[in-house]
Amino acid sequence: MSTTLEVPTDPVTARELPYLTAVNEALAQSMRADPDVFVAGEDIAAYGGVFGTHRGLLEEFGARRVVDTPISEAAIIGLATGAAVCGLRPVVDIMFMDFLGVAMDQIANQAAKLKYMFGGEATLPMTVTTWAGAGLSAAAQHSQSLEAWLCHVPGLKVAMPATPYDAKGLLVAAIRDDNPTFVVGNKLLLGATGPVPEELYEVPLGVARTARDGDALTIVALGRMVPEALAAAERMAADGIEVAVLDPRTLSPLDVDTIVSSVRATNRVLVVHEAVRFGGFGAEIAAQVQEHAFDHLDAPVARVGAPFAPVPFSPALEREYVPDSARIEAAARELVTRRLPGA
Repeated sequence: MSTTLEVPTDPVTARELPYLTAVNEALAQSMRADPDVFVAGEDIAAYGGVFGTHRGLLEEFGARRVVDTPISEAAIIGLATGAAVCGLRPVVDIMFMDFLGVAMDQIANQAAKLKYMFGGEATLPMTVTTWAGAGLSAAAQHSQSLEAWLCHVPGLKVAMPATPYDAKGLLVAAIRDDNPTFVVGNKLLLGATGPVPEELYEVPLGVARTARDGDALTIVALGRMVPEALAAAERMAADGIEVAVLDPRTLSPLDVDTIVSSVRATNRVLVVHEAVRFGGFGAEIAAQVQEHAFDHLDAPVARVGAPFAPVPFSPALEREYVPDSARIEAAARELVTRRLPGA
């Protein structure tokens, strides 16, 4: 297997790849490097995956390592759990994150618990790729962002890549990890392009990325909200308001230190995610900030998220439902003017 590294990328000279291609390359290079890695899921073999993330794998690696499964998410997660316990490194795909509900017993009571139940003797090097988010008018059962479900279960790791670079590097890190790890992509990011090195590299799990420096406010954004937050920050910079944007990259483990360090420097924080605001993972980030940086806050922790309702089918309603850069900018500008009593 190739040496573990995070390759520094020169944005001027590095090749540009779509997010989708970066995922495909991570899978192919990992399978070449380790014969124990195989992929399985619905329509991933002959069809190449519903979003094209597995194209070309069947032709290169054959049907023993690229497996089309029945339409049973419980069976897919069960397959991964059993194969991982037996020493393989399965990478299984759940095409829509909403479908994790069908497999939650396997996820929460089997995969997440086996290492604990066997006193640490069992290892579960299994990876689950899944696709979240709205914006395709796919309606309420195919558009949800449910990462908070996974983060609430001890024993699982959860990554949310926001860039093609991280899509490849975090997926490679997940495949090499000896714990059940979910890599949650966003459907609307699949066409986004960015620099991606050709080498096989890891982006370490549990290390946040500072996407933009600033001193007026920290925005902690998850997944597809990272580019939306960056767009909002650029517009605010035109008015002399410099906003820091942090991308946690992984939610479990969460890089609390980097988040807290930024908040202590800017004294204000806005947490943004596409998921429903109530009970979303942003509440955990807000709690961590309150516990570790309360004395540094000049204003209350603010959050932007979707309303407490199913995702609408109607394109017009869906656009109103999903947070965007305009909504983030409005919340950030309001937060910059707010102050705690006595601050």
